[in-house]
Amino acid sequence: MQLDQRDIEILRVLTQEGRITKAALADRIGLSPTPCWDRLRKLEKAGLIEGYGARVNLRKLAPHVTVFVAVEIADHTAASFRAFEEAMERYDEVVACWALGGGFDYILQIVTRDIDAYQRLIDAMLDARIGLSRYFTYVVTKPVKGGGVPPFDILLSDE
Repeated sequence: MQLDQRDIEILRVLTQEGRITKAALADRIGLSPTPCWDRLRKLEKAGLIEGYGARVNLRKLAPHVTVFVAVEIADHTAASFRAFEEAMERYDEVVACWALGGGFDYILQIVTRDIDAYQRLIDAMLDARIGLSRYFTYVVTKPVKGGGVPPFDILLSDE
């Protein structure tokens, strides 16, 4: 799909303000509501907009800890990677999982109540024999930057 500057601006605005009304969005990007709505539907249909959601301030919700875990799996076969990835779907505390190239196989983002709960989760993963052979724990001590707007201009530049 070819994107023009207005499409990119729609994505930028929605990334920052997902609850903006269609009329306000149209006004922000300098279009009337109907053409703006048509563009928005095309972006959604093309899969560029995967969904809408709220950013919850977990610090105000409940005590918690965020942990990043670098993971190595025991066996580097396609079946082992598939099995590990399917297993990640079963753990609600694993809020994100990325396959990596390089030294580690995966990086997990885990949110749980405390370090004891985190360790019980890791122990359960080890007991479940999902292929986890080694893991390296990195506890988040404070958020510095996150949930930002992707650098659309950089990603779409010809340079």
